[in-house]
Amino acid sequence: MDTHMAEADEHITEAIGRPDLIRVDDRLICLRFETMKVVSALAAVRQLLESGKVRRGDTLLDSSSGIYAYALALACHRYGMRCHIIGSTTVDHTLRTQLAVLGAHLEQMPPSSDLRLDQKRRVARVREILRAHPEYHWMRQYHDDVHYLGYRAIAERIHAAAPVDGSPLTLVGGVGSGASTGALARYLREVRSDGAGGADGTDGAGGAGPVRLAGVQPFGSVTFGSEHVADPEIIIAGIGSSIPFGNVTHTAYDTVHWLSFHTALSGSVELLRRHAVFAGLSTGAGYAAARWEHAREPGGTTVFIAPDTGHRYVDTVFARHREAADLDDLAPRTVSSLDDLAMPWTRMEWNGAPAPAPASVGTDAGAAKEPA
Repeated sequence: MDTHMAEADEHITEAIGRPDLIRVDDRLICLRFETMKVVSALAAVRQLLESGKVRRGDTLLDSSSGIYAYALALACHRYGMRCHIIGSTTVDHTLRTQLAVLGAHLEQMPPSSDLRLDQKRRVARVREILRAHPEYHWMRQYHDDVHYLGYRAIAERIHAAAPVDGSPLTLVGGVGSGASTGALARYLREVRSDGAGGADGTDGAGGAGPVRLAGVQPFGSVTFGSEHVADPEIIIAGIGSSIPFGNVTHTAYDTVHWLSFHTALSGSVELLRRHAVFAGLSTGAGYAAARWEHAREPGGTTVFIAPDTGHRYVDTVFARHREAADLDDLAPRTVSSLDDLAMPWTRMEWNGAPAPAPASVGTDAGAAKEPA
């Protein structure tokens, strides 16, 4: 038997869900995905099938601003499921075409300049569909921690690549649904503590240092309390939210950065210009925050998440590359209260605090997410 053929991936999801670790500076690492949410969607669907909660041929339903829609469609293709997506107004022609060919059914929200309204419309439509089709399974990417499962192997890979010398490991990434940063931090704290109480990130067995988690948010997002600060350019879809998300474990975060669209644009452009990494807008925000965190902890290792490529942002970000500021000229304003958040870049020590009231899933806003 040809051993090379035996090592081939069985499905495209396995290939595009496998990230690259790219060193962009001394102990500053980019965790680069082609499409990160394939990792969580694939593991979630596999777990649901194995547990008997769904069967092959069932319809899986969810709302998405784009990346998760593609990921779920691929996972459904892999496991023989039907896929129904309530898509944001931001879903572009390329993705619409891919979803159609993959056999996914897309309902896209009408054009809207208000992404908060867009998100609320999607949630309302999901509830309508579930009333009409109670046999559909709502994936609840924002609330079901089954989406954490796929990140365990990636956390182990990061741990294997990071020095085990007692120095800290800082993970930086867009918060979004909470699954990627929350899961990676949880599993990294477990593996680096060797089971010795690592949930708090304290030093573990074998000389592994503490794990710090820095979340990245856009202004205007309710998740970490910036809903009162509007970004005139855009709220960065995918890393913020106008409604509470159950998968966000606020107490896991040590630090939060809020960045404006233009600051994130500058990060994306500089990452491509300096390191030839072509990645999306949330990556640019994460790169800017990671550089700043790494400069404060030069002896440690900092890993920032690049969840997707830059193709969706050619016109809105990279074509505007002449507008990009030099990241060396940018720095966050550090505050101690959410009342002091301000554009274009603010940083705050979160220190494992609970969710601010508007972001609590137990609030009326949170309860409205569940189907009637």
